[in-house]
Amino acid sequence: MAQAKTFLITGVSSGLGAAFATAALAAGHRIIGTVRSADAARSFAAQAPERAHPLLLDVTDFDRVAVAVPEAERSAGPIDVLVNNAGYGHEGMLEESPLDELRRQFDANVFGAVAMIKAVLPGMRERRAGHIVNVTSMGGFITMPGISYYCGSKFALEGISEALSKEVASFGVRVTALAPGQFRTDWAGRSMVRSARGIADYDAVMDPIRAARLAKNGKQSGDPAKAAAALLTLVKAEDPPVRLYLGDDALKLVEDKIAAMKAELARWENLSRSTNFA
Repeated sequence: MAQAKTFLITGVSSGLGAAFATAALAAGHRIIGTVRSADAARSFAAQAPERAHPLLLDVTDFDRVAVAVPEAERSAGPIDVLVNNAGYGHEGMLEESPLDELRRQFDANVFGAVAMIKAVLPGMRERRAGHIVNVTSMGGFITMPGISYYCGSKFALEGISEALSKEVASFGVRVTALAPGQFRTDWAGRSMVRSARGIADYDAVMDPIRAARLAKNGKQSGDPAKAAAALLTLVKAEDPPVRLYLGDDALKLVEDKIAAMKAELARWENLSRSTNFA
């Protein structure tokens, strides 16, 4: 077996986070896993009493993050891999969705992830080693109507991940945006926040999307266990990618968007080039 690593994975109680933690524990690694209740902490610790270290933490409690992560490292050891998995989806037409819901979406999906990065990065930089994996989404590159707040948060985390990878590369610290397609988790079910509908003009756009998403929940093609296996392969790589998509659907939609972008660039090339000084 490869040398055991110490992972810090946020949101290990359900979904991809639970799958990531289970696979990493099975592979012999040590896991610090963030949970948000005492019951979840006990359940996680029971998976591997010597190697599963629950950390009671809400990633949106930024001040607590700065204290809790160093405390966890003192008890479980220096963190080799940070997996920023915690987050949730928001569904709603932008015009109908309150700004407070946008703030909460960014607090969980962006600011929480950055707070975790800032907590582990000093140690990684000093040790000249580490891997930061930010779980984004295919929605960090492709978009769909009705999830503008979610896509905005994942676009932001993608940009932060890519820029950060260039800032820390010389220290031996790697950064990967791990972008899943649709996986069989609770993302589209109980984990999703849905804004109330109220503007009839959007019915033709939103109603079929909401109905299709609810109908597909629990039947998505992505297997969380296989996503976890991919994560373990990723963190063993000597030269990991800055961005890794998971799932046939993600690859297809990304490839389609790139083709559309190339066509649009060509169509508007003359206007784009018209703005330089002569």
